Amino acid sequence: MLARGDQLYTSTLTVGEILIKPVVSHHPELAERYLAFFRRPSITVLPFDFKAAPLYARVREDRTIRPPDAVQLACAAAAEIDLFITNDARLSQKVVSGVNFISSLERALI
Repeated sequence: MLARGDQLYTSTLTVGEILIKPVVSHHPELAERYLAFFRRPSITVLPFDFKAAPLYARVREDRTIRPPDAVQLACAAAAEIDLFITNDARLSQKVVSGVNFISSLERALI
């Protein structure tokens, strides 16, 4: 990814989810290391904001997409992400306006 000059995007939801373990286990130094990772210049953390909210509603029209997945997809759509990679194979079969390709991690050419 870095060799190709790709930019990695994720959402604030991802950061929050990753911080749960160190917060619950009372390891603030680990939480800070995770936050430092997401502050790297090669990573952009996308907000779930006013621009993403109507996109979220459109994604949620498909009731098989769970709210956390819809937040991730709405943030990606708001940023007009080319490739959305997921661990959830069923999401890789979805079509979301504003996201060019949705791929499972196994099938992604990274």
